[in-house]
Amino acid sequence: MIKVGIVGGSGYTGGELLRLLSTHPEARVVCVTSRKLAGKPVEAVHEHLRALYDLKFEAPAAQEVAQRCDIVFTAVPHGTAMDWVPALLDAGTKVIDLSSDYRLPVDVFEKTYGMKHKAPRQAVFGLPELHPEVASARLVGNPGCYPTGATLALAPLAAAGMVDRVVFDSKSGISGAGVEPTETSHYPNLAQNIRCYKVTSHRHVPEIKQELGKLQSDIRISFTPHVIAAVRGILTTAHVFVKPGFESKIQDKAGMEEMYRQFYAKSRFVRMTGTVPMLMNVRGSNFCDIGLEPEKGTDRLVVISAIDNLVKGAAGQAIQNMNIMMGIDETAGLWFPGGAP
Repeated sequence: MIKVGIVGGSGYTGGELLRLLSTHPEARVVCVTSRKLAGKPVEAVHEHLRALYDLKFEAPAAQEVAQRCDIVFTAVPHGTAMDWVPALLDAGTKVIDLSSDYRLPVDVFEKTYGMKHKAPRQAVFGLPELHPEVASARLVGNPGCYPTGATLALAPLAAAGMVDRVVFDSKSGISGAGVEPTETSHYPNLAQNIRCYKVTSHRHVPEIKQELGKLQSDIRISFTPHVIAAVRGILTTAHVFVKPGFESKIQDKAGMEEMYRQFYAKSRFVRMTGTVPMLMNVRGSNFCDIGLEPEKGTDRLVVISAIDNLVKGAAGQAIQNMNIMMGIDETAGLWFPGGAP
C-alpha cells in the first residue's frame, strides 16, 4: 500500500485529493497537514468526508512527513511549496507539487509571479499525456488548470506543425479562485454574470507557451479567462488559425478527429466527443473531453475542451501522476465517469 501525505489539506485541492484517495485501491493517506487547523479532525473542515477518514490535521516538520510517506502532495499557496519540497526530497520521498513553484524555469517563474525562487529543483511538468518521463520523476510540477485544458486542446495540431495562431477563450467555475472569497469569486458578483479577468496577462500563459512551444516553436498564442456562475469545470474554446497550405486539411472534420484519436491513442483520460463537449459530462471526473468544428471555407478550426478544474485540472491529474510515478495502473482510483447531469 502506498503511504500518502498531503501538505496543505484544508483547501479545495486538499479536499479533492482526500475525496479521490478515499477509494484508491493501492494508496492510503497517512498524514494531512495544516498549521492553523492542527488537532482538528479532517471531517470538521471537509464535511463531505465524514466516516471516510479517521485523521486529524497535523503540523509536523517536512522530515517527519517524508519518513512516514512514500509520496507527498504539496497543495499549498504559490511560494510556499519551495519551503517544503527540498526537505521532502532530501529525506527520500517523492513529491507532486500542485502550486506553481516547480512548473516553470526559475527565471520565468520569478518574472511571472514576482517573487524570488528560494529553492530550485529539477522537476518534470506533470501533464502525462505529453510527458512520459513522469514515470521516472522524483519531483513533478502539476500543471495549472487552464494550461491543462488549453494544451490538450491544441497539442495534436501543434505536433503536426499546423498552427499559425491560436486564441484561447476559457471559462472556469468559481472553485478555481480557491477557498478564500475574493472579488472575483464572491457570489453576488457572479450570479447571473460572467467576469472576464486578467484579460491579456494571466499567469498561466507561460505554462501554455512552454508546453505548446515544445511541440511547435512558432505558434502565436493569446489567452483570456472568464469566471462563470458554476462551481466546477473549465470549458476552453481554442480558435485555431492554421498556416497556409493546411486550410483544406482542416475542412475534413472526420480526418481531424481521427488525427486527434491517433495522437491520444494511449491517453486513457482524453475522449473525443464528436460533438461540442459539456462540463456536466466531466464534472467530478479526471477526463478531458475534446470536440472540434472547422469553419467552412476559412483557415479557422474551433477546438473545444472540457475538464473539471479540481480533478483533471488539479487533484485528479496529481493522482494520475502519482500512479505513474509509483508504477501502478494510471487509472487506479480515477476510472469513473462524470456526474452528469
